[in-house]
Amino acid sequence: LDIKYQTKMKKILKQYEKRVWNNAKDEKLNYRFRKPNNCNPNKKYPILFFLHGAGGRGSNNKDQILDAGSINAFTKQGIFNKHDSYLLAAQVPNNEKWVNVDWGSLEHTMPKISKTMFLAFELLDDTLIKNNIDINRIYVVGISMGGFGVWDALQRRPNFFAAGIPICGGGDIKQSKSISHIPIWIWHGSQDAVINVKRSRDMYNSIKQFTHKIKFTEIKDRGHNVWIDAWNSKNLWNWLYLQSL
Repeated sequence: LDIKYQTKMKKILKQYEKRVWNNAKDEKLNYRFRKPNNCNPNKKYPILFFLHGAGGRGSNNKDQILDAGSINAFTKQGIFNKHDSYLLAAQVPNNEKWVNVDWGSLEHTMPKISKTMFLAFELLDDTLIKNNIDINRIYVVGISMGGFGVWDALQRRPNFFAAGIPICGGGDIKQSKSISHIPIWIWHGSQDAVINVKRSRDMYNSIKQFTHKIKFTEIKDRGHNVWIDAWNSKNLWNWLYLQSL
């Protein structure tokens, strides 16, 4: 069974192009890229900017999409056929973060942009120029360390993303008003022992003062692995791909 599974995973992995971003300063960032299945050069398509969790860090340029079974969710939810989407997934190097904050803290102020997020934004901008992407349908989704990354990305670019899904993350509540126009669907497990559910509750309660666009799904008795619920939610993915600037 294991050999069968490994063979299947290798086949799926091959569908995501293995690339390295190299900027003008010769700074590098590993990433995977995938186009919609039937990509028509005369059409524009949405893009999913995916931010992995701590388990996806490294230098092998594959764990970022294997982390927490995300690659299976992309397949299951029909990202590349049903939703006709591009996908961009950069890999954070070991010992670095999307956002330089303490994951155990109960609040934080948005710090200076991390080197990885800076490079990932450069990469994303370049990807938009070089592909037939609908700039009104850029989505950001992330888990755990990447959940913090989603909040950070939305806060730094409040008029750029069509929607965001932060899964068990946390943001800067002082930025709530500036991102309240963005459709955001938060997910967190009530029993999360890694990132306190208070982080998501606080962002939700703060943002909902300004808007009706914010959604929050708190899964009762679920620990840190609330991505299981998000990955299996057809409603979540259908909602995401309906959003547009």
